[in-house]
Amino acid sequence: MATQVPAAKAGKCQCEAHHAKSILYQILNKEHGSETKWHQQYCSPHRSTGSKGCSCMDRRRAALKTPEATSRRASEVLLKTLTFIRNLPSFYHVPLEDQLVLVQQNWALLFVLGMAQEGVDFDLREISAPSLLKKILLNQSLTASNELGSASLEASLAEVQKMKNLLWKFWDLNISAKEYAYLKGIILFNSGCHVLKCLPYVQTLQQEAQQALMEFISTMFHWNLGRFARILQLIASLRDIDAIEELFFRPILGEAPLNVLLLETLYIKPLWL
Repeated sequence: MATQVPAAKAGKCQCEAHHAKSILYQILNKEHGSETKWHQQYCSPHRSTGSKGCSCMDRRRAALKTPEATSRRASEVLLKTLTFIRNLPSFYHVPLEDQLVLVQQNWALLFVLGMAQEGVDFDLREISAPSLLKKILLNQSLTASNELGSASLEASLAEVQKMKNLLWKFWDLNISAKEYAYLKGIILFNSGCHVLKCLPYVQTLQQEAQQALMEFISTMFHWNLGRFARILQLIASLRDIDAIEELFFRPILGEAPLNVLLLETLYIKPLWL
């Protein structure tokens, strides 16, 4: 008799093996393993996030394992990011309207880059999402407030894993403080937004930051332009990261709009002025 090969080892998505259980079994059996085994399954920074043809990773949700501590650390990174912006004289030579646009469209990218520079990693737990029928049979609350409160602290498991993998790619390159500074300039003065009133000036600032990065890498790494290309590729990948606000700042801000708080913090005059 042929030995039956488990679905996970046969190249199939693990969700197929999960669905192989009977509906009655899934309803009556309270399984909590998904919240405790997430780290063992997905902590590897370069682990594949699943089969290309399967969308189960997009449906699965994750939350911070220690939301208070991680959100506090994330807030420190965000504050350092705003401090970097405030200390750039060239940023304040841009019209105020352009400053607001640049901050609003690029703060998330700068934040992830700050997480990489500060070496901030974070643990997650997967959130199980029982079916409506299971909730009813187990007499679980279905109030809209509970659903909203839970969703506000969660993010797509696929999106979060994408961010963790990108952070590890930055760490693998062992990027220096000066390189991070140039990268922040390249990101902040992004000329891709054509609504800027002072677009040519912003384009010039971005080109200067990119040129400075290339010259630094050429000097310190013996004209290793492959490193320059890899770093720029990582910068481009930052725009694929989503759900940052929901994951890191909802636990401490609630429903307060982060964009407004960012601008208020950025334009508060220092006490010594």
